[in-house]
Amino acid sequence: MAQPATLAKSSAGCPVTFLRELFSVRRGEGEKSELSPAKVVAALGAAALAAAAAPVLYRSAKDWWKQRKYEYGPVDITLMTAKAAQEACGKDATSERTSLIPDALLDLEESSEILQEAMKPSDECDQRAQALTRLGAPPFRKFIKERGNITDFERGPCKVLQLNVGLYCNQACNHCHVESSPLRKEMMSEEVVERCLHLLRSSPSVNALDITGGAPELNKGFKRLIEGAAEIRDIGVRPNLRIIDRCNLTVLLEPGQEGLAEFLAKHKVDIIASLPSYEAEATDKQRGRKVFQRSIDGLRILNQHGYGAGGPCAKHGRRLDLVFNPPGPFLPPQQACLDKKYRSELCTKMEVQFNQLITIANMPIKRFFDFLRKKGTLEGYMDLLVRNFNPCTVKKVMCIDHVNVGWDGRIFDCDFNQQLELGLGQDGKMDVFTIESLDDPRLRQSPIRTAAHCFGCTAAQGSS
Repeated sequence: MAQPATLAKSSAGCPVTFLRELFSVRRGEGEKSELSPAKVVAALGAAALAAAAAPVLYRSAKDWWKQRKYEYGPVDITLMTAKAAQEACGKDATSERTSLIPDALLDLEESSEILQEAMKPSDECDQRAQALTRLGAPPFRKFIKERGNITDFERGPCKVLQLNVGLYCNQACNHCHVESSPLRKEMMSEEVVERCLHLLRSSPSVNALDITGGAPELNKGFKRLIEGAAEIRDIGVRPNLRIIDRCNLTVLLEPGQEGLAEFLAKHKVDIIASLPSYEAEATDKQRGRKVFQRSIDGLRILNQHGYGAGGPCAKHGRRLDLVFNPPGPFLPPQQACLDKKYRSELCTKMEVQFNQLITIANMPIKRFFDFLRKKGTLEGYMDLLVRNFNPCTVKKVMCIDHVNVGWDGRIFDCDFNQQLELGLGQDGKMDVFTIESLDDPRLRQSPIRTAAHCFGCTAAQGSS
């Protein structure tokens, strides 16, 4: 029989093995285990250790397995190449301020050779639906019921009022789901701006105002919205109201925007900014020439005004979060892993600070939809989204607790549905002048409008 010292050494680090050896009966040699008090105490200690560690090990293994089944993109973004996209989703598997607009127009002209002529939103929806049919997947609402056992997909109280104040932008990104550019002239009117502030005041459930575009800062009503919302917060009507600016960073360097960072900081506006890569070449390829360096310069300006400090747990008011979306028909990497890579490349090497990285999937609509059609990867990308469906994301999608308002005042479930003209109300034309509050029964009881693009919000870790 093994002696205690030998037994302890042979079973070191493995309580289960230790117990097995301790209580074994070696009948072949005619020996039986001798249970001395010291051995019993040691065995009980090992058993207690194993019992304490088991739940932790189980949870870790469970979390690992849950994440393992989703097809996350690589943290090394340089591997997301056109060749890899085709294999995965193809049918065969300065000191003086200057504007970025001239470069954006050149990018737009060049990209017109890549993108197909834009479809009507209804035709777009039909093509995605046909792709789902060919894949053998049912419509989204039926899918989540059958595959996710989710039967209560309904609108709740509005927590976030999201405003798209216009489509004018100093960039022309090739993945843009709202097709913004310097050529777009749609902008929210003063009348709609004031009505949105009225709805914000009269809707106590709303705890965040999320302003997007285009480049929202270039809209003439942007500052009025910020000032109005800050007043609602600061006089105590909604003391915890969060104000968010969806900023492209380069707008901070546009002529005439010299005081923008100071204005945002003064009114305690949080910034969520798109930066799809920590490398210049990849960013410029997706968002336009010169965008990466101007984005880094924009981040430094914001850092000088107190943005990005405090790490991921920083409180609202001058938070600076970055957003990553893949450069093609891929799912993004796991958020926590890519966050570490961004910190290594941006914080350590470029000395810029941010609070958190958010990863989202590209929605297969508008410019990105046109790109997928041209490359022959639409069906492959839809298949990727469907087979990576994660039922845990459904209760977190924005349409459950967001209300989106377009530049013309019409009301939608989300910014994506806005671009596809999937409006609310019986005729799809409910607007901010139809209701007095975001708690209005006509809004609350309107069914969430779903279509094939909704799979983009429920793939892997989700995109809302």
